[in-house]
Amino acid sequence: MAKEKKDKNFIKKPIYEGGPRALKAFIGQNLRYPEEALKAKVEGTVVLKYSIDHKGNVVDTKVISGLGYGCDEEAGRLARLLKFEVPKTRGVKVLFHKDIKIHFRLPKQKASSGKEAVPAVAYSYSYTEKKAEDSGGKPGSGKGGGYTYTITL
Repeated sequence: MAKEKKDKNFIKKPIYEGGPRALKAFIGQNLRYPEEALKAKVEGTVVLKYSIDHKGNVVDTKVISGLGYGCDEEAGRLARLLKFEVPKTRGVKVLFHKDIKIHFRLPKQKASSGKEAVPAVAYSYSYTEKKAEDSGGKPGSGKGGGYTYTITL
């Protein structure tokens, strides 16, 4: 008689609805670059520890590694906006702790300084099929399918 195995994860961890990609997309949409950081041209990563309550809300944030210039506060604001799905844990109200890295990169500015933009390398391949005209029954003498290659450098 085989024993019934217990679940390895006694307490289920909270997950962001949609997974890591959705979390990254949410942060990308809601991230507002602080004015001070823009003026000082500050880039980098803020490491944040946050706590999730039994309802899935972020209740506490703490900066582990910060940048300053308003980036730490913005990272905390973003973390507090997150909403997690917490599986039932048999009525036990558990506080979960997680870490997150929020990357601050300066927005790319378009070069409008009189320099001509160098065209990117473009390759296009197209296959065209033409119906063969009656060429007197000689194979290979009619125009069949063909290939067209366009290479722009």
